[in-house]
This record gives sequence, structure tokens and C-alpha cells, in this order.
Amino acid sequence: MRVQSLTLVAASAALLAPTTLPTAPAPPPDRPREEPVAHTGEPAARGEGATARGEGEVRAADLLALVRDCAQVSRGRLRPDAGRPATIPVCGLPGAVFWKADMDIDCDGRPTRRCNRRTDPHFSASAAYQQSDGRRLNAERLPYIVLPAPSRVWDHRDHAVGGGSVAAIVYRGRVEYAVVGDIGPRDLLGEASYAAARRLGIPADPRGGGARSGVTYIVFEHSRVRPIESHRAAVAEGERLVRRLLTSTGTELPTD
Repeated sequence: MRVQSLTLVAASAALLAPTTLPTAPAPPPDRPREEPVAHTGEPAARGEGATARGEGEVRAADLLALVRDCAQVSRGRLRPDAGRPATIPVCGLPGAVFWKADMDIDCDGRPTRRCNRRTDPHFSASAAYQQSDGRRLNAERLPYIVLPAPSRVWDHRDHAVGGGSVAAIVYRGRVEYAVVGDIGPRDLLGEASYAAARRLGIPADPRGGGARSGVTYIVFEHSRVRPIESHRAAVAEGERLVRRLLTSTGTELPTD
């Protein structure tokens, strides 16, 4: 993770009502070893069926064909990391926005075995959005992406995108679905949860994991997963929205 996410920006962005968080449990005494990521098509988490090409039946190649060209909707460009040049535009599709960036690892939210103050020096127990039961999101188990806080360069609220919005992430031939789960610094773009990285075969260690480039993020306007913590719901809604997007552009859908 490049920098601490929402904790420093939530108040100024006025995105959330203040909440009183429970005291985080003490982190484990030893930093856990990063587990290898399976590439065999086995489910990445019990009860959730990721296939060899990702979740659902939509092909990564079909989505990438739609994002070859950028109709820029941001007023400028954002940075992949603090201190680096601003090179990432936010682009428009019918009913969606997208960008191509790196992936840094977000571990913020509920402290877990692999997401805590020992494993992540920038860890914050305060992710932007909450589960339906009031607890913070679990970055170790829930695939989510991070949006930048609103700015003059790009304000995601102008596109009806926010907490719980559905996202499709494409990386090396895989399509995985996620939700918007956190808000980061207003000038940075290209960050997702520990769980999202693992499902895509990206090293998920928050200290040194992630992908330097080649990640495409597509976020659907006016979409919302309820409850936000239901990955099954994100997959079902994501598949429906991706198919609708492909149909609207005349792409032949897979039938297998």
C-alpha cells in the first residue's frame, strides 16, 4: 500500500458520517508468510467459484477490446504512486468508467491475520465503507477497489460511482469482480484489496506486493451491491453488467 487511505481524507471529502470504531485487537506476534496463489482454477475462497479465466463466463479479451481507446472523462490525469508523474486518465464507456494502472495493495479495515499493523506499516482499521452489520470491511477476504477522494481532476460522484459500486478487474487474461470499498488520496489511482490481488494471481503482500502495470479497472455507474460484503452478489451483478455493456457495443457473447 502506497499511503494510508481514507483516514486522512474522509473528513474533507465529506463522504461518510463519523463512526466510533471498536478498539482493534492486538496484531499477531509474528508476520505470517505469504501463501502461494493457486492458478489451477480452484476457488480462491471457500464457497466462491473462480474459474481459470476468472469469475463468470465473460472473456477478458472482449473487455480489453472495449478499452483500447480512451474517451477521457477526467479533467486531467492521476498518479499511480506518490511522487510519480500523473499519467492515468479516467475514461468513459456506456454506463461505466475505466482506467489502466498498476495495483497497490490495500489492507485497511478489520484487522486480520494478514492485514494488520505488523504486516502493513500503513495499516488503518478504518476503511471507508462498512459492512451491513456496521463492522469495517475485511480486505483479506473481500475483493474491493479503492477510488481517489473527489478533486478537481476527477470526482467519482459525478458518475454515480461510490461505495458498493460494482467493478470488473482485468489482468493477464482474468476477469474478477469487486466492489468499491475504500477511498484513497485524491491524486492517486490503482489500488485494490488483498483479496482482489490474490484472486488475480498478483502478490498480495502489502509491504512489497502488487502489480507495476497492466491492470484494467472498469466501474459501473448507478450500480450497488447489497450487502456490500457479499462477493457472490458482486459476481452476479458484475456478470450482468458486463454482458449488458458488451451487448450494447455489439460484441458477441460467449455461449459456453
